[in-house]
Amino acid sequence: MTLPTYLMPLANHLWQSSVFAVAAGVLCWAMRKDRASVRYWLWLAVSVKFLVPFSLLVSLGGLVDSPAFPVIAANRVPSMAREIGQPFALRAPAPLLAAVPTAPSQLPTVLMALWFCGFAASAGGWLRAWLRMRSAVRGASPIRADLGFGGQPVRWMASPALVEPCVFGILRPVLLLPEGIRQRLTPDQLETICAHEICHVRRRDNLTAAVHLLVEAIFWFYPLAYWIGRRLMDEREKACDEGVLRMLANPEAYAQGILAVCRFGLQPSPVCASGVAGSDLRKRIEGIMGYRAMGRLGLVRKLLLAAAAAAALGGPLLTGALFVRSIRAQSQSLAGGAPAFGVASIKPNRTGARNSGFRRFTGGQLDATNIPLRMLIAFAYDIPQDRVLQGPGWLDSERYDILAKPDAGSGQAVDRSMGAIRLRTQALLADRFKLALHKETRQLPIFRLVVDSGGPKHLQPPKGNTPDLFTNGHHVTCQAASMEFFAKVFLTGQMGGPVLDETGIQGKFDFSMDWTPDDNPPARPGDPGEVGSAPDPAGPTLMRALREQLGLKLVPGKGPVEVLIVDRADKASEN
Repeated sequence: MTLPTYLMPLANHLWQSSVFAVAAGVLCWAMRKDRASVRYWLWLAVSVKFLVPFSLLVSLGGLVDSPAFPVIAANRVPSMAREIGQPFALRAPAPLLAAVPTAPSQLPTVLMALWFCGFAASAGGWLRAWLRMRSAVRGASPIRADLGFGGQPVRWMASPALVEPCVFGILRPVLLLPEGIRQRLTPDQLETICAHEICHVRRRDNLTAAVHLLVEAIFWFYPLAYWIGRRLMDEREKACDEGVLRMLANPEAYAQGILAVCRFGLQPSPVCASGVAGSDLRKRIEGIMGYRAMGRLGLVRKLLLAAAAAAALGGPLLTGALFVRSIRAQSQSLAGGAPAFGVASIKPNRTGARNSGFRRFTGGQLDATNIPLRMLIAFAYDIPQDRVLQGPGWLDSERYDILAKPDAGSGQAVDRSMGAIRLRTQALLADRFKLALHKETRQLPIFRLVVDSGGPKHLQPPKGNTPDLFTNGHHVTCQAASMEFFAKVFLTGQMGGPVLDETGIQGKFDFSMDWTPDDNPPARPGDPGEVGSAPDPAGPTLMRALREQLGLKLVPGKGPVEVLIVDRADKASEN
């Protein structure tokens, strides 16, 4: 089962963030005997990663080589670069290929509404907890003069509310103590409890906790976000415990103070405030009583962290830079095999005429009249016009007269094949229109060519080896053609959408077919064809002709289709 296209960016972001979390977990395990503050910052980096998709870093890396080049063969670009480069933000919907009329899906709207309900419920819960704490602060009274810790003032206040000792606020933190707690604790115990809260202030734990609350609210549907939040709380409290013991070196008084706070029957502080009794109490007490002073990180561990940080940040940036260079290398490589046009004249056509198309390709030249840029792109990349998506609004309205000739003065033979003309046209688009585009695979309406119940008919052994196809009005003749060739070259143009060969018929054949088209659709760009006699109105339709004359049929459905997404196109100056 494949995910819908609109969910792919989110899925890419989640698996990338999950892999990042696994890597951080391995580092934390390797540093399990080091200071808890180091592990805390590692888990915080994992949390922030949810807000910073790799695709953003890849895009920044792509700025190293800012000139954009058209993608000629997307399968040559490293697949990892394409996966990592998927954007997190959903793009504006592009026009879809409408081979079969389909009703627009309501699933994206339903999913967005469901996500918003979860986000609102999560954010609403944190807002209620914040309002409750603010009410407790407003009802509290000062119990001592403001003191400065690390250059940041902290107000000490006593509250009649039964909340555990905690620090509330980010810009103007308040150390909130419940009334009567000083009668329950000895001076040494109270000192250690207050020192714990001051550690939260110095570490800016309320700010970092707010960052992760945002992550949990956005990704409320992803259990890993809550698991990371639990790791953050555990390491945060352990880091403050270690800070207290380094300052006071009185583990017994500290452990007794924490237990006394718990026996006091106080409500735990909400997640919007840093309390004293968070995390696993039993493990904390064991850690406090068995505390041993830890030195700074050694050189090996510092190098390990530096390498991990360089890989996390530099990897996507380097991927973006290499991705752009890869596209440039493809363009230059192909341009070397098929040189650009030696002379090219491009003039805007403002006559308002409706007729447009390609006139001739003799001598390897490109001669087009009143042609819109979308049609020219479709010809250059040998793809149906309706699979060239997005781009500026004038892509269909602005029309051009183009006459481009290959350079015949270099002393080398000129490649006059249609493939060479298309490649030269790609270079022309990049040079004169500054075209930049990329390929995507989307689930779109298609037709599948299958064998009818009676089996295939009138397929003759080929007389030659080169596949070819001739049309003359309502008659088509195929020589040495495979079913895949017939579906792609002929049927795709007739049906106005992709036709995939699923007949299972192997080999090449000679065959012909007569039919009466419902309309006279224009030939695909670059396939001039011949004009024949008018169709017989009493003749069979294309569908009926396929069944009766070839034993084949077309089945509508949906499937993966390659499309071109136009990222940039400038209007060409007249010359």
